[in-house]
Amino acid sequence: MTKICITGDGGTADVLALDAALTRLSADYWNDVDHNAGRNAHEYFTEQDSSYQIQDQIFAGREAIKQFYAWRAGRGERVARHCFVNARAVVTEDGAAKMTSILLLYAADGRPILPTAAPIQIADVEDICVLVNGIWRYKSKRLTTLFAGGVPITLPS
Repeated sequence: MTKICITGDGGTADVLALDAALTRLSADYWNDVDHNAGRNAHEYFTEQDSSYQIQDQIFAGREAIKQFYAWRAGRGERVARHCFVNARAVVTEDGAAKMTSILLLYAADGRPILPTAAPIQIADVEDICVLVNGIWRYKSKRLTTLFAGGVPITLPS
């Protein structure tokens, strides 16, 4: 049975529509990260009080997120594919939405064609999203690594 959820403008929407909207947000975000070195990734976050957490590192605010992706791009050529599955969105009590998913990351330094291997990271992802002028944005994104191996993920020291 499909449940009804409340939208930011006070209307109602099908939970499947919420799933679709937040899944599209994630697809667009990871597409920018994988195909544009994350140059626009910070724009998917709210302008105020947003955060992105990967393991124990927290990038607080759009500028910190922008600098993280600039740092990553400055390391040189890297191929990455962030594959997310099992996305599930729910409305939270405060009218925001939470989406959980599983991230499988395939990545290596260099240019294609690279050898295949198992994902270098499998993580639980928790996104808190809010409507800003009718557009869903991340208030927070948190990756919790469950499995890691092979090539290390790229994080500043």
